[in-house]
Amino acid sequence: MKTRNYLLSFFALLGLTAFTLVALEHYVVTKDFSIEFKSKDPSGSFKIMEGEIDFDEKDLSNANFDFKIDIRSISTGNGMMTKKAQTAEWFDTAKYPYAKFKSTKVEKKEGSTYNINGNLTIKGITKAVTVPATYSKANGKVIFKGTFYVNRMDFKVGKKSDAVPDQMKVNFEIPAQGK
Repeated sequence: MKTRNYLLSFFALLGLTAFTLVALEHYVVTKDFSIEFKSKDPSGSFKIMEGEIDFDEKDLSNANFDFKIDIRSISTGNGMMTKKAQTAEWFDTAKYPYAKFKSTKVEKKEGSTYNINGNLTIKGITKAVTVPATYSKANGKVIFKGTFYVNRMDFKVGKKSDAVPDQMKVNFEIPAQGK
């Protein structure tokens, strides 16, 4: 079987290589990605992410998602809140400039929906998460899109507060294109 290598430009994922024994497609995220978080009070987005995806929808055994999000690129729409989000109490970007996600297993649910299981690391703390995502492909591009929740207290992001909920909703859209 042959391997097709693709580059995803904006989410240029970390050092993954496709295996030559599997028809695994290798992608790098394009600049049109989006990641945003929302809750009843704070919301924002991250502007810079790098990563790689190895994915063959017919054989998920070697599927791999590996992302690095530049937390310093956070934007809350409010300059003062954006600066506060980077402090030691919140994301501590001086010490932990990146959040990372590395998949451990990808499972097909139904139709074009997949569960991407993996390890999410924020502020040096790693937790297992399951990220549901839909997959679509057209004109040499693929898009992974979905929503999941992260408990910020699991990663020591901020302090308990009535103003900021513990559960943060994360919406993402990651387009990738072939080389």
